Amino acid sequence: MGEFGILSLVPPLLAITLAVTTRRIILSLFVSIWFGAVIYTGGLGVGQTFDWIIEAIIADSGFHAEILVFTLLLGSGVALIWRLGGAIAIQEVASKRLETRRKVGVVAWLLGIALFFDDYANTAIIGNTMRETSDRVNISREKLSYIVDSTAAPVATIGISGWVAFQLSMIDEAFSNIETEAGVQTPDVFTVYLESIPYNAYAILAIVMVGVIVVTQRDYGEMLTAERRAWQTGKVNDDDADPLQEVEGNLSDPITDRPMLRTFLLPIVILVAVTIGSALRTGYDGQPVIESLLAGEFATFVETTTTIAGNGSWTTALVWGSFAMVATAFTIGIGYDLCTADEGVDAVLEGFELMLTAVTILILAWSISTVADALGTGAYVATLVEGTIPVTVFPVAVFITATFISFTMGSSWATMSLLTPVALSVAFDLTGGFGLAPAIVGAVFSGAIFGDHTSPISDTTVLSSTFTGADLVDHVRTQAYYATTVATVVVVCYLLYGFFGVPPLVFLPVGVVLLVGLVYGLSEFDANRRGIDIGARDVDLVEKDADADHGKSPEGSN
Repeated sequence: MGEFGILSLVPPLLAITLAVTTRRIILSLFVSIWFGAVIYTGGLGVGQTFDWIIEAIIADSGFHAEILVFTLLLGSGVALIWRLGGAIAIQEVASKRLETRRKVGVVAWLLGIALFFDDYANTAIIGNTMRETSDRVNISREKLSYIVDSTAAPVATIGISGWVAFQLSMIDEAFSNIETEAGVQTPDVFTVYLESIPYNAYAILAIVMVGVIVVTQRDYGEMLTAERRAWQTGKVNDDDADPLQEVEGNLSDPITDRPMLRTFLLPIVILVAVTIGSALRTGYDGQPVIESLLAGEFATFVETTTTIAGNGSWTTALVWGSFAMVATAFTIGIGYDLCTADEGVDAVLEGFELMLTAVTILILAWSISTVADALGTGAYVATLVEGTIPVTVFPVAVFITATFISFTMGSSWATMSLLTPVALSVAFDLTGGFGLAPAIVGAVFSGAIFGDHTSPISDTTVLSSTFTGADLVDHVRTQAYYATTVATVVVVCYLLYGFFGVPPLVFLPVGVVLLVGLVYGLSEFDANRRGIDIGARDVDLVEKDADADHGKSPEGSN
């Protein structure tokens, strides 16, 4: 076990508890880092606290620094688009085509699935694109944050993205250790990864869950509270909310005399194109992509494309893409005489300021992860279950362990790096082979994403709240009900697999049916418990959608 044992759990759990109870996320994170430094040094720990914060910024060969630059530049791009009237233009178009809450929710869900190449870019683009439109039809910011967050990491982990390269490297590391220690031939890493995708049940079912929620328009738990507030009063955020980004309040007034759709769409298109192109360029090393496609070797084409995408530097590509977005918006502003150069620069600086809170929270959240790593939190949790679980429930045990590590560290990637080698090694010892490997890999990835979704110190949770303009704690609390529902179904699926050998081809459809049943059952139960008439609510929604079509403001009735 880790040197600090159970004490290693104190800082991340303290951060989460303080964040939820005080709603002061920055103070909560800093106090928890400082507390970890006291444990680590046995003294006052001030110097160690700031050493960890600095280390978090420059960690991973500049990975975190690039994310910070990307976030700041994206804020500037948003500010420029807002200043040039792009948000007004997209609202005018959306009001003609997306006239109901269901349509807005479905479009946000489908866009989240389509932008599979990076979870950070996914949250930024969908959050900024859909925020004004969802406000118009009175979708709560909590609901939009849920849609964005639950189609970010889940989609990226099963698509062609930087996640794939990381996942492959973790599997490869685990197999290398087993090969060295046991002297056996290990399976092909890429094949195991492909076979693990159906076992990544949380990612798959979380995406399905979003679809069920937005199509049925049924809610429960604290999301029902948030949505009911938005339906009845038009308040997309709670009165006590402290949004991480509030464009309307923090930026100059937009230009309203010439709103042009190109001022919104062109910078976004450039962001996506430059990001994907740059990532593929940095990952390309002479692989025969076109040749394999022309030869009809589809499997080779998919593997080669995935390798290129996986080897690409996505964080660097995001920086280039966000800069291209800013440059495009700036050029449009000057070229169409919408603003002067000085006004454009002012908007860029306002965009930086817009993101300062999010950047601060990201740095502190990464610092908590650094603290957990220094205290051995992940290793301690992993060793608690190592060698004590029977093979039939081992996938469930791995899922729960990954969830707890991810929840306390706030990092899916840190969880994968800590647990994948350990879990695969234990699985090999339990079975004497690699037949269980795909299921264990899927369970690690599932738990890592679920823990990430329920943790207020997760970077993707922070960014989802930021780009949708939601309160971070409100987002976590409302999303937790849905994430936990999915996780419960995932446990059932893994138990079916472990005890009865039910394959993903069967347990995933069963999981979808269970999700639909739970959504209907829990929404009915919660509505009846609160005395809400589901039918009356649906009529109320139709009336408000009709009001939105005619530009009327929603009335605040109870």
